[in-house]
Amino acid sequence: MLSSIKSNVLQSESKKLAMMYFRVAIILFGAQLLFGLLAGLQFLFPGFLYGILDFSVNRMVHINALVVWMLYAMIGSVYLMLPDETGIETVGIGLGKLAFWVLTAAVTVVVLVYLLVQVGPGKESTIWLINEGREYLEAPRWADIGIVVVVLIFYWNVFATYMKGKRTGIMTVMVANLMALAGLYLAGMFFTDNISVDQYWWWWVIHLWVEATWEVFVGTLAAYALIKVIDAKREIVEMWLWIEVLMLFGSGILGLGHHYFWIGTPEYWWEIGALFSALEPVPLVAMFVHVLYDWGKEQGHTEAKGEKSAIKNGPAMAWITTNAFGNFLGAGIWGFFHTLPQVNIYTHGSQFTAAHGHLAFFGAYATILIGMMYLGIQEAYGIKRMKATFKSKMAIFLITFGVLGMAVALTIAGYEQVLVERAELGAGWQAFFTAQNLPWYVQAQVWREIMGLVTFVGFVYLLIDLLTIGKKEAAQGA
Repeated sequence: MLSSIKSNVLQSESKKLAMMYFRVAIILFGAQLLFGLLAGLQFLFPGFLYGILDFSVNRMVHINALVVWMLYAMIGSVYLMLPDETGIETVGIGLGKLAFWVLTAAVTVVVLVYLLVQVGPGKESTIWLINEGREYLEAPRWADIGIVVVVLIFYWNVFATYMKGKRTGIMTVMVANLMALAGLYLAGMFFTDNISVDQYWWWWVIHLWVEATWEVFVGTLAAYALIKVIDAKREIVEMWLWIEVLMLFGSGILGLGHHYFWIGTPEYWWEIGALFSALEPVPLVAMFVHVLYDWGKEQGHTEAKGEKSAIKNGPAMAWITTNAFGNFLGAGIWGFFHTLPQVNIYTHGSQFTAAHGHLAFFGAYATILIGMMYLGIQEAYGIKRMKATFKSKMAIFLITFGVLGMAVALTIAGYEQVLVERAELGAGWQAFFTAQNLPWYVQAQVWREIMGLVTFVGFVYLLIDLLTIGKKEAAQGA
């Protein structure tokens, strides 16, 4: 992928910009895993890097790198699909490139401040120059404002291109969803001295992003990717996409009710929230199953005529398939289990939450974004049919196995926390530290670290594959 900077055959400036976003995204993905491994080690050896790179800093970089690499990959995916869906070059592409460099420079400065300065005094200057202290959205205020400007430029490019070119169902949903996604970020811009009010607004950004707009966003990418990879019928994928939008009001907004248990709202919200949050990934899985069923019938007719059929991008298809079922398992089933009020009263904020977070973010978002990167490489090298290599297979196997392993290990650690810390010892401060040192918890954290290493090895395979598969496949096809 990096080598395609000079050797790619892309004619579209929008697709070239997409590859620029993908390159930064994969670097940040690696950073997320590295800092996650460091934070995991500090669960086992609390004194490791103490005073140099504390757990709080490692965890902050780990989580923020996750959010930012996904935003980079999302923006890249949109720039990749815009020319295909609208039939024209992206409007304002020069401004889009300027925004990319501004965003990348800002992210670099923010990361350096996180690592070199780390914390500041409880003053306004800390909020403006170091970090705002909001989990997942720790960027300092100047970067916060910069992100809004960059996103406004991005949205203008998408909206203007949509208005000027073809208006497919996929793009209509995309444009409407991006407005909600960008608008929700503004809710997190408020800052008040009242921590409860501040957290209330932060909470809406994070949860309506992840449980509503990001889910619909993934639906548009899956719809586009299935058309590109297996020639899925547009009417089928767009039908399920509109159902996803319809369910947004139920699964996305009402689904938030599973958090209301903690803010004193009436009890009926518990069941409403648990039920609807579990329904979030259903339309995406249904879209995938319907498309595969229809594709299978078409392939049967094709082969009956003696014609050869094939998937146009093997690695992308593998990641899209993982997305469909990973989303259902991580966000749906695991989320439903964890957010039931009868369960959540004990598990909220424990390692159960971390297990759900790892599985849901990977299954619902990381998988489809990696698939989009493979689609970008295919276009960058002008490859008609791209097959999975040994490294492609090792990457998806090791990363998936590693993340599943981490989720299981964290679940075991969470079970011990719930049983000892909360049920037996009363959830006090001393109970927390007692539970942290018991064998089941420590052994689970050891396995979490081992599975984290497995994930990182898978990432190395993925990185090498992204760097080499395009050149190799192009040479074989020449």
